[in-house]
Amino acid sequence: MKKKIMIWVAHPEKKSLCGGLADSYQAGAEAGGAEVRRIDLSEMNFDANAHAAFGRTREELEPDLKSWQKTITWADHIVVIHPYWWAGMPARAKAVIDRALTSGFAFKFHDKGILWDKLLKGKTGEGIITSDTPPLLDTLLYWRPGRRVLKNQILGFCGVKMKGILQFGSVKSSTPEKRQHWLAKVEKMGKRAAR
Repeated sequence: MKKKIMIWVAHPEKKSLCGGLADSYQAGAEAGGAEVRRIDLSEMNFDANAHAAFGRTREELEPDLKSWQKTITWADHIVVIHPYWWAGMPARAKAVIDRALTSGFAFKFHDKGILWDKLLKGKTGEGIITSDTPPLLDTLLYWRPGRRVLKNQILGFCGVKMKGILQFGSVKSSTPEKRQHWLAKVEKMGKRAAR
């Protein structure tokens, strides 16, 4: 049976290094025999200012957010690709998480106590992050907040078993050869994920 892979390009601009990395990952995954569904944040239409799921009121989800949820439900493996802005993903990408990774869909708190059910258990995931901060500096100086949050407080919180998170940087000082190396590495990741 074909592995079902969701790629979410969580970059607000249509043309970006994140998009190129997603192209490479998808090419590798499809060459490895996986079925891939890709969602680009730049093409998603929703109100980023609507009340978050944790607020007192809930807004009805727009079709693009419902489609994002359906794709997560469909997928065996979830890949999130985003730039690293101010120690995390862009605000518009975070708005998708706030609006659509909701209680009852991705997790459910128990009526008593502080524990919760992880409703996306059984799925695996990977993260690919681009940054101007060199990854080693991000680790030593800041303790890798972007990687930690994606792994533990977002996908891991919902039960997704993370296979790994790659951070590429510094993008600002990278050469065309370096970027080609990153693209090739990500294509191999996609091929590996298809198994």
